[in-house]
Amino acid sequence: MTTSLNYNRAFWNAVRGKNANKADLSEGFDSSFGGYVYPNGFSNDYTAALAKENLFRRYGTIVQAPTKEGFLQTVTSTADAEFIGEGVAYPEDADSFSKIPFDSYKIAALTRLSADFVTDMDFDLDKYLRNEFARRFGRPEENACINGSGEGEPYGLLNGAQTGVTASSAASLTYDEVISLYFSLKPEYRRNAAWLMNDVTGLALRKLKDMNGNNLWRESDDTILGKPVVFSPYMPDAGSGSKPVAIGDLSFY
Repeated sequence: MTTSLNYNRAFWNAVRGKNANKADLSEGFDSSFGGYVYPNGFSNDYTAALAKENLFRRYGTIVQAPTKEGFLQTVTSTADAEFIGEGVAYPEDADSFSKIPFDSYKIAALTRLSADFVTDMDFDLDKYLRNEFARRFGRPEENACINGSGEGEPYGLLNGAQTGVTASSAASLTYDEVISLYFSLKPEYRRNAAWLMNDVTGLALRKLKDMNGNNLWRESDDTILGKPVVFSPYMPDAGSGSKPVAIGDLSFY
C-alpha cells in the first residue's frame, strides 16, 4: 500500500518514542497480523537490499503472485520451426502445459535497539532496519532455496537437482569430472548457465590444471568454461553423498 506523509511521520514518531497522532497511525494498521506497515518507500529499498543477501533474488525469476497460495501456469516447449513446401500442412508442436503449486512461508525476526540510537535523530534508523532485516531474512532464504525440504520452507535446488557426475573420490574433484559435469547439462540450459559452489570448493577448483598445466578456472573473469561462478556459503563441501557443485540456468528457479 502507499502510505501518506502524515502516516509516515506518525510511524517514525511512534518508533522513536514520541507522541504520534493515533488517527494518522491507524491508516497503516493491518489487523491480519496486528501490526503497522512500513512507511511508503521501504518496500523497493528493502527488496534491493534483500537481493544483495540472497543470490536467487538476483539470478532467479521473481513472480508477483496476487495470492499467498495458488498455481503458476507453465509450458514446456521443445518444438522447432521447419522448412516446408507449398501446400504442406504445418507441423504441430508437442508443447506440454502444467500447473506448479506455490505456497507462502514465513520468516520472522525481532530486532532490539538501544534507546540512545532510537532517540538520536542523526541515527539513520530507516536505513539500519532495512539493511538489518534484509540480512536476517535474505540469508536463511538463500539457504532454503538451496537446501530447503519443502516442509514449512521452500523446496531447495539441490533436493531436486539430478546428479550429472559422481566423483571418484568423496573428498575432491578432478579436472575431467568438472568437464563432464558441464556437458551433462542439456545445451538449452548451458546457454545461460552459472556454476554454484561454496568458497572451499571454489578454492579447490581454482587450483585444478590439465595435463599441460592450464588452469580450469579463468582468472580474468572468474569463469569456468565460459560460465560465471556464483558462491554461496550454504552449498555443501565435497563429501560422501553431497552435491558440492551445481551448474544450471538459475533463472528457471
